[in-house]
Amino acid sequence: MGSTNYIDTFIQVAEDCPVTTAEQPPRGNGSPTIAALQFALIAEHPYEFTSDDVLFDVHATRRSLDAEERRAAREAFFARSQACLRASPLPKKYGWGIHHDAEGRVALVPVGSAQYQALAADPHVQQRRAMRSRRG
Repeated sequence: MGSTNYIDTFIQVAEDCPVTTAEQPPRGNGSPTIAALQFALIAEHPYEFTSDDVLFDVHATRRSLDAEERRAAREAFFARSQACLRASPLPKKYGWGIHHDAEGRVALVPVGSAQYQALAADPHVQQRRAMRSRRG
């Protein structure tokens, strides 16, 4: 089973991120967007879930899987390669850095904040950029 988790890593916003201050993603018409679901889960539970937990929970929520279905579905979900949070709209489009702690749990960090600057400059934290939205 694959994993999207990072340890002691900071995902900075994409080089082509269109915002200079972090924004809450719109909820969407009808069902919530992936960005809105990821934002709600991470913002309401900082350093509680891993990247794998967030990605699968969003997948399961969008497919309305119940608790029994989730166990088997999680194995099937990670049996295939999955994009990590570097591909999330949060750091690509909405200005949120994503910090992975020593146990791989994640929290959102708004671009331009003192915490963002400190994490981006920390030599003990591995630095990654979110994936660009457009080709170079």
